[in-house]
Amino acid sequence: MNRATPVDTSPTAATAPTASARRTGGAVWTALTLVYVVWGSTYLGIRIVVETMPPFLSAGARFITAGLVLAVAVTVRFGPGALRVTRRQLASTVLVGLLLIPGGNGLVALAETSVPSGLAALLVASVPMWVVLLRAGSGDRPRAWTLVGVLVGLAGLAVLVGPGLSGEVRLSGVLLVLAASVSWSLGSFSGSKLSTPTNPFTGSAYQMLVGGVAGIAIGLLRGEGRGLDVGSFSTASWVALAYLALIGSAVGFTAYAWLLRSAPLSLVSTYAYVNPVVAVALGALILDEALTWPILVGGGIVVAAVGVIVSTERRKAGPPAAPDPAPAPAPEPGSAQPRAARS
Repeated sequence: MNRATPVDTSPTAATAPTASARRTGGAVWTALTLVYVVWGSTYLGIRIVVETMPPFLSAGARFITAGLVLAVAVTVRFGPGALRVTRRQLASTVLVGLLLIPGGNGLVALAETSVPSGLAALLVASVPMWVVLLRAGSGDRPRAWTLVGVLVGLAGLAVLVGPGLSGEVRLSGVLLVLAASVSWSLGSFSGSKLSTPTNPFTGSAYQMLVGGVAGIAIGLLRGEGRGLDVGSFSTASWVALAYLALIGSAVGFTAYAWLLRSAPLSLVSTYAYVNPVVAVALGALILDEALTWPILVGGGIVVAAVGVIVSTERRKAGPPAAPDPAPAPAPEPGSAQPRAARS
Protein backbone atom coordinates (compact mmCIF):
# COMPACT_ATOMS: atom_id res chain seq x y z
CA MET A 1 0.00 0.00 0.00
CA ASN A 2 4.67 -0.29 0.93
CA ARG A 3 2.04 2.38 0.47
CA ALA A 4 1.03 7.20 0.83
CA THR A 5 1.59 10.79 0.02
CA PRO A 6 2.64 13.67 2.22
CA VAL A 7 -0.77 15.24 2.68
CA ASP A 8 -0.63 16.96 6.03
CA THR A 9 2.15 14.59 7.00
CA SER A 10 5.17 15.86 8.84
CA PRO A 11 6.99 13.36 11.08
CA THR A 12 7.28 13.88 14.80
CA ALA A 13 10.96 13.52 15.54
CA ALA A 14 12.02 16.27 17.88
CA THR A 15 15.48 16.34 16.37
CA ALA A 16 14.37 17.02 12.81
CA PRO A 17 16.32 19.83 11.14
CA THR A 18 14.70 23.01 9.93
CA ALA A 19 13.86 23.37 6.26
CA SER A 20 16.85 25.64 5.73
CA ALA A 21 19.18 23.00 7.14
CA ARG A 22 18.01 20.27 4.79
CA ARG A 23 20.30 19.38 1.95
CA THR A 24 20.22 17.77 -1.47
CA GLY A 25 23.65 16.17 -1.78
CA GLY A 26 24.65 12.79 -3.17
CA ALA A 27 23.42 10.89 -0.10
CA VAL A 28 19.96 12.43 -0.48
CA TRP A 29 19.70 11.47 -4.14
CA THR A 30 20.91 7.96 -3.36
CA ALA A 31 18.28 7.53 -0.64
CA LEU A 32 15.59 9.05 -2.86
CA THR A 33 16.47 6.70 -5.71
CA LEU A 34 16.19 3.80 -3.26
CA VAL A 35 12.70 4.91 -2.27
CA TYR A 36 11.69 5.39 -5.91
CA VAL A 37 12.92 1.97 -7.03
CA VAL A 38 12.39 -0.10 -3.89
CA TRP A 39 8.85 1.05 -3.11
CA GLY A 40 7.95 1.15 -6.78
CA SER A 41 9.10 -2.46 -7.14
CA THR A 42 7.06 -3.82 -4.23
CA TYR A 43 3.98 -4.26 -6.42
CA LEU A 44 6.02 -6.41 -8.78
CA GLY A 45 7.36 -8.35 -5.80
CA ILE A 46 3.87 -9.00 -4.44
CA ARG A 47 2.68 -10.20 -7.83
CA ILE A 48 5.55 -12.70 -8.04
CA VAL A 49 4.98 -13.89 -4.46
CA VAL A 50 1.28 -14.63 -4.91
CA GLU A 51 1.91 -16.62 -8.09
CA THR A 52 2.65 -19.64 -5.87
CA MET A 53 2.13 -18.46 -2.27
CA PRO A 54 -1.14 -17.71 -0.42
CA PRO A 55 -1.64 -13.91 -0.21
CA PHE A 56 -2.40 -13.30 3.46
CA LEU A 57 -0.04 -15.94 4.83
CA SER A 58 2.82 -14.60 2.71
CA ALA A 59 2.02 -10.99 3.62
CA GLY A 60 1.87 -11.92 7.29
CA ALA A 61 5.22 -13.72 7.13
CA ARG A 62 6.73 -10.76 5.32
CA PHE A 63 5.74 -8.21 7.93
CA ILE A 64 6.55 -10.37 10.93
CA THR A 65 10.05 -10.80 9.51
CA ALA A 66 10.40 -7.10 8.72
CA GLY A 67 9.03 -6.13 12.14
CA LEU A 68 11.51 -8.36 13.96
CA VAL A 69 14.41 -7.01 11.90
CA LEU A 70 13.34 -3.43 12.61
CA ALA A 71 12.85 -4.14 16.34
CA VAL A 72 16.37 -5.56 16.57
CA ALA A 73 17.72 -2.54 14.69
CA VAL A 74 15.94 -0.17 17.10
CA THR A 75 17.37 -2.06 20.09
CA VAL A 76 20.90 -1.93 18.71
CA ARG A 77 20.70 1.71 17.64
CA PHE A 78 18.70 3.27 20.48
CA GLY A 79 18.81 0.69 23.27
CA PRO A 80 16.09 -1.64 24.65
CA GLY A 81 14.30 1.30 26.26
CA ALA A 82 13.34 2.61 22.82
CA LEU A 83 10.88 -0.27 22.46
CA ARG A 84 8.86 0.75 25.52
CA VAL A 85 5.44 2.18 24.81
CA THR A 86 2.45 3.20 26.89
CA ARG A 87 -0.83 1.28 26.79
CA ARG A 88 -2.41 4.14 24.87
CA GLN A 89 0.40 4.17 22.32
CA LEU A 90 0.18 0.39 21.97
CA ALA A 91 -3.58 0.50 21.40
CA SER A 92 -3.16 3.18 18.73
CA THR A 93 -0.36 1.20 17.10
CA VAL A 94 -2.52 -1.92 16.98
CA LEU A 95 -5.39 -0.05 15.32
CA VAL A 96 -3.19 1.65 12.74
CA GLY A 97 -1.25 -1.55 12.09
CA LEU A 98 -4.45 -3.50 11.37
CA LEU A 99 -5.71 -0.85 8.95
CA LEU A 100 -2.40 -0.49 7.13
CA ILE A 101 -1.13 -4.04 6.86
CA PRO A 102 -3.89 -6.65 6.59
CA GLY A 103 -6.38 -3.98 5.51
CA GLY A 104 -3.99 -2.29 3.10
CA ASN A 105 -1.11 -4.56 2.10
CA GLY A 106 -3.03 -7.80 2.66
CA LEU A 107 -5.89 -6.81 0.39
CA VAL A 108 -3.44 -5.66 -2.27
CA ALA A 109 -1.72 -9.06 -2.13
CA LEU A 110 -5.09 -10.79 -2.48
CA ALA A 111 -6.06 -8.50 -5.37
CA GLU A 112 -2.80 -9.10 -7.23
CA THR A 113 -3.74 -12.74 -7.68
CA SER A 114 -5.98 -11.43 -10.46
CA VAL A 115 -4.94 -7.80 -11.10
CA PRO A 116 -1.71 -6.69 -12.85
CA SER A 117 0.86 -5.11 -10.52
CA GLY A 118 0.96 -1.86 -12.51
CA LEU A 119 -2.79 -1.39 -12.33
CA ALA A 120 -2.73 -2.12 -8.59
CA ALA A 121 -0.03 0.52 -8.07
CA LEU A 122 -2.01 3.15 -9.96
CA LEU A 123 -5.16 2.40 -7.96
CA VAL A 124 -3.22 2.61 -4.68
CA ALA A 125 -1.90 6.00 -5.79
CA SER A 126 -5.39 7.28 -4.98
CA VAL A 127 -4.62 7.20 -1.25
CA PRO A 128 -3.98 10.99 -1.00
CA MET A 129 -7.46 11.62 -2.44
CA TRP A 130 -9.17 9.52 0.22
CA VAL A 131 -7.09 11.22 2.94
CA VAL A 132 -8.23 14.64 1.72
CA LEU A 133 -11.86 13.46 1.86
CA LEU A 134 -11.34 12.09 5.38
CA ARG A 135 -9.83 15.38 6.48
CA ALA A 136 -12.73 17.28 4.93
CA GLY A 137 -15.14 15.03 6.82
CA SER A 138 -13.35 15.82 10.07
CA GLY A 139 -13.85 19.56 9.63
CA ASP A 140 -10.70 20.55 7.74
CA ARG A 141 -11.22 22.75 4.69
CA PRO A 142 -9.01 21.69 1.79
CA ARG A 143 -7.84 24.32 -0.67
CA ALA A 144 -9.74 24.73 -3.90
CA TRP A 145 -6.87 23.26 -5.95
CA THR A 146 -6.75 20.27 -3.61
CA LEU A 147 -10.42 19.58 -4.32
CA VAL A 148 -9.77 20.00 -8.04
CA GLY A 149 -7.01 17.41 -7.72
CA VAL A 150 -9.38 15.02 -5.93
CA LEU A 151 -12.09 15.40 -8.57
CA VAL A 152 -9.60 14.90 -11.42
CA GLY A 153 -8.13 11.90 -9.61
CA LEU A 154 -11.57 10.33 -9.17
CA ALA A 155 -12.09 10.71 -12.92
CA GLY A 156 -8.80 8.89 -13.46
CA LEU A 157 -9.93 6.12 -11.13
CA ALA A 158 -13.11 5.75 -13.17
CA VAL A 159 -10.95 5.14 -16.25
CA LEU A 160 -8.77 2.64 -14.35
CA VAL A 161 -11.83 0.70 -13.20
CA GLY A 162 -12.81 0.29 -16.87
CA PRO A 163 -10.86 -2.97 -17.42
CA GLY A 164 -12.77 -4.50 -14.51
CA LEU A 165 -16.11 -3.47 -15.96
CA SER A 166 -15.20 -4.75 -19.42
CA GLY A 167 -13.95 -8.07 -18.11
CA GLU A 168 -10.29 -7.56 -19.06
CA VAL A 169 -9.42 -8.12 -15.40
CA ARG A 170 -11.52 -9.29 -12.50
CA LEU A 171 -13.71 -6.50 -11.17
CA SER A 172 -13.48 -8.05 -7.70
CA GLY A 173 -9.70 -7.58 -7.79
CA VAL A 174 -10.03 -3.92 -8.77
CA LEU A 175 -12.54 -3.34 -5.97
CA LEU A 176 -10.21 -5.07 -3.49
CA VAL A 177 -7.40 -2.65 -4.37
CA LEU A 178 -9.75 0.31 -3.92
CA ALA A 179 -10.84 -1.11 -0.54
CA ALA A 180 -7.17 -1.49 0.38
CA SER A 181 -6.56 2.15 -0.56
CA VAL A 182 -9.41 3.31 1.67
CA SER A 183 -8.15 1.15 4.57
CA TRP A 184 -4.64 2.52 4.04
CA SER A 185 -6.02 6.05 4.07
CA LEU A 186 -7.90 5.41 7.31
CA GLY A 187 -4.74 4.02 8.87
CA SER A 188 -2.61 6.95 7.74
CA PHE A 189 -5.24 9.48 8.80
CA SER A 190 -5.72 7.80 12.19
CA GLY A 191 -1.97 7.59 12.72
CA SER A 192 -1.70 11.36 12.41
CA LYS A 193 -4.39 11.87 15.07
CA LEU A 194 -3.66 9.19 17.66
CA SER A 195 -0.94 8.92 20.28
CA THR A 196 1.78 6.73 18.78
CA PRO A 197 5.37 5.94 19.86
CA THR A 198 7.70 8.93 19.70
CA ASN A 199 10.31 6.93 17.82
CA PRO A 200 8.81 6.26 14.35
CA PHE A 201 10.94 3.12 13.95
CA THR A 202 9.46 1.68 17.15
CA GLY A 203 5.94 2.42 15.97
CA SER A 204 6.63 0.84 12.60
CA ALA A 205 8.13 -2.29 14.16
CA TYR A 206 5.05 -2.86 16.32
CA GLN A 207 2.68 -2.10 13.46
CA MET A 208 4.47 -4.63 11.25
CA LEU A 209 4.38 -7.29 13.96
CA VAL A 210 0.72 -6.72 14.80
CA GLY A 211 -0.26 -6.52 11.15
CA GLY A 212 1.80 -9.58 10.30
CA VAL A 213 0.19 -11.70 13.01
CA ALA A 214 -3.24 -10.49 11.90
CA GLY A 215 -2.38 -11.38 8.30
CA ILE A 216 -1.47 -14.93 9.32
CA ALA A 217 -4.72 -15.23 11.30
CA ILE A 218 -6.81 -13.99 8.37
CA GLY A 219 -5.02 -16.35 6.02
CA LEU A 220 -5.76 -19.32 8.26
CA LEU A 221 -9.41 -18.27 8.61
CA ARG A 222 -9.62 -18.06 4.79
CA GLY A 223 -8.37 -21.62 4.58
CA GLU A 224 -5.00 -20.72 3.05
CA GLY A 225 -3.35 -23.27 5.34
CA ARG A 226 -5.40 -26.23 4.18
CA GLY A 227 -3.33 -28.56 2.07
CA LEU A 228 -0.49 -26.04 2.06
CA ASP A 229 2.49 -27.48 0.22
CA VAL A 230 5.59 -25.40 0.89
CA GLY A 231 7.45 -27.48 -1.68
CA SER A 232 5.20 -26.05 -4.40
CA PHE A 233 6.40 -22.50 -3.75
CA SER A 234 8.64 -21.36 -6.58
CA THR A 235 12.16 -20.06 -6.08
CA ALA A 236 11.06 -16.76 -7.60
CA SER A 237 8.32 -16.40 -4.96
CA TRP A 238 10.78 -17.12 -2.12
CA VAL A 239 13.24 -14.56 -3.48
CA ALA A 240 10.48 -11.99 -3.94
CA LEU A 241 9.20 -12.58 -0.38
CA ALA A 242 12.69 -12.10 1.06
CA TYR A 243 13.10 -8.96 -1.04
CA LEU A 244 9.82 -7.52 0.20
CA ALA A 245 10.61 -8.23 3.85
CA LEU A 246 14.23 -7.11 3.95
CA ILE A 247 14.53 -4.56 1.15
CA GLY A 248 10.99 -3.33 0.51
CA SER A 249 10.09 -2.89 4.18
CA ALA A 250 13.32 -2.51 6.16
CA VAL A 251 15.67 -0.76 3.70
CA GLY A 252 12.95 1.26 1.96
CA PHE A 253 11.51 2.55 5.20
CA THR A 254 14.93 3.39 6.65
CA ALA A 255 15.82 5.42 3.55
CA TYR A 256 12.46 7.19 3.67
CA ALA A 257 12.72 8.01 7.38
CA TRP A 258 16.23 9.39 6.85
CA LEU A 259 15.02 11.53 3.95
CA LEU A 260 12.28 13.05 6.08
CA ARG A 261 14.97 14.34 8.42
CA SER A 262 17.60 15.24 5.84
CA ALA A 263 15.99 16.49 2.63
CA PRO A 264 13.40 19.10 1.61
CA LEU A 265 9.88 17.71 1.97
CA SER A 266 9.09 19.03 -1.51
CA LEU A 267 11.71 16.63 -2.88
CA VAL A 268 10.83 13.66 -0.67
CA SER A 269 7.14 13.91 -1.57
CA THR A 270 7.88 13.22 -5.23
CA TYR A 271 7.88 9.49 -4.43
CA ALA A 272 4.08 9.68 -4.41
CA TYR A 273 3.88 10.05 -8.17
CA VAL A 274 7.15 8.37 -9.16
CA ASN A 275 6.41 5.02 -7.44
CA PRO A 276 3.35 4.20 -9.60
CA VAL A 277 5.30 4.98 -12.78
CA VAL A 278 8.14 2.71 -11.65
CA ALA A 279 5.63 -0.04 -10.81
CA VAL A 280 3.95 0.15 -14.21
CA ALA A 281 7.30 0.13 -16.02
CA LEU A 282 8.61 -2.87 -14.05
CA GLY A 283 5.37 -4.80 -14.55
CA ALA A 284 5.57 -4.25 -18.30
CA LEU A 285 9.30 -5.03 -18.60
CA ILE A 286 9.53 -8.05 -16.28
CA LEU A 287 6.05 -9.60 -16.30
CA ASP A 288 5.06 -8.41 -19.77
CA GLU A 289 1.94 -6.71 -18.39
CA ALA A 290 -0.02 -4.97 -21.13
CA LEU A 291 0.06 -1.17 -21.26
CA THR A 292 -3.55 -0.68 -22.28
CA TRP A 293 -5.10 2.71 -22.90
CA PRO A 294 -7.06 2.72 -19.59
CA ILE A 295 -3.80 2.17 -17.69
CA LEU A 296 -1.92 4.83 -19.65
CA VAL A 297 -4.70 7.43 -19.68
CA GLY A 298 -6.28 6.70 -16.31
CA GLY A 299 -2.90 6.24 -14.67
CA GLY A 300 -1.63 9.51 -16.14
CA ILE A 301 -4.68 11.35 -14.80
CA VAL A 302 -4.30 9.86 -11.31
CA VAL A 303 -0.56 10.60 -11.13
CA ALA A 304 -1.16 14.19 -12.29
CA ALA A 305 -3.95 14.61 -9.74
CA VAL A 306 -1.70 13.31 -6.95
CA GLY A 307 0.93 15.83 -8.02
CA VAL A 308 -1.59 18.67 -7.73
CA ILE A 309 -2.78 17.49 -4.31
CA VAL A 310 0.71 16.99 -2.90
CA SER A 311 2.08 20.31 -4.17
CA THR A 312 -0.98 22.25 -3.00
CA GLU A 313 -1.03 20.71 0.46
CA ARG A 314 2.71 21.21 0.82
CA ARG A 315 2.31 24.94 0.17
CA LYS A 316 -0.56 25.06 2.64
CA ALA A 317 1.47 23.38 5.37
CA GLY A 318 4.58 25.49 4.75
CA PRO A 319 7.99 24.38 6.02
CA PRO A 320 7.67 21.22 8.13
CA ALA A 321 7.82 21.78 11.84
CA ALA A 322 8.91 19.15 14.28
CA PRO A 323 8.43 16.09 12.23
CA ASP A 324 6.38 11.58 12.21
CA PRO A 325 5.04 3.80 7.99
CA ALA A 326 4.62 3.81 10.49
CA PRO A 327 3.52 1.94 7.91
CA ALA A 328 1.87 4.33 7.36
CA PRO A 329 4.66 0.70 6.52
CA ALA A 330 2.19 2.37 4.14
CA PRO A 331 2.90 3.41 3.00
CA GLU A 332 4.20 1.39 -0.57
CA PRO A 333 1.85 -1.03 0.26
CA GLY A 334 5.11 -2.55 0.63
CA SER A 335 6.27 -1.05 3.82
CA ALA A 336 5.48 0.77 6.97
CA GLN A 337 5.84 4.45 6.95
CA PRO A 338 6.54 6.97 9.65
CA ARG A 339 3.34 8.32 11.04
CA ALA A 340 2.09 11.15 8.98
CA ALA A 341 4.62 10.51 6.35
CA ARG A 342 2.42 8.76 3.90
CA SER A 343 -1.09 9.80 3.58
